Amino acid sequence: MQKKMVEFNMTQRTSQVPDLQTGDVVKVYRKIVEGGKERIQMFQGMIIATRGGQSSSPTITVRKVSNGVGVELVLPVHSPMIEKIELVKKAKTRRSKLYYIREKTAKSLKLKYKDIAEFAAVEEAPVVEEVAASSEKAEEAVAGPVVEEKKAEEIK
Repeated sequence: MQKKMVEFNMTQRTSQVPDLQTGDVVKVYRKIVEGGKERIQMFQGMIIATRGGQSSSPTITVRKVSNGVGVELVLPVHSPMIEKIELVKKAKTRRSKLYYIREKTAKSLKLKYKDIAEFAAVEEAPVVEEVAASSEKAEEAVAGPVVEEKKAEEIK
């Protein structure tokens, strides 16, 4: 029964969202309707809580400090009002709910962050594609690195 519920909830999800965990710094792009116009507003902050992991509508609580005032948003991840969620930094945390951050200052937090560019570079291994039977393409593929090596030697 539970397996059927999980499968149903997965079919109800609408958008692709990166793997979000507490402690991550994210940029949330929300659709804001003002009068007859619609615009997209960015909200950047730290995820301090996640709820409803396997449900059809999991939520995240994102917190930022703006002009000395703490602002928190509880956002359904698969809402049609959310354009996209970008992962900026990943942090190593040992708790699932970071509510204690509300009383702390940003400087006093000693979270270990990984820049997402470094994290993505480690995950993406270079893909080697097979060259077609054409000998010209094979020669071009071989000549590419040799030219780069010569340039490196000239610089030295």
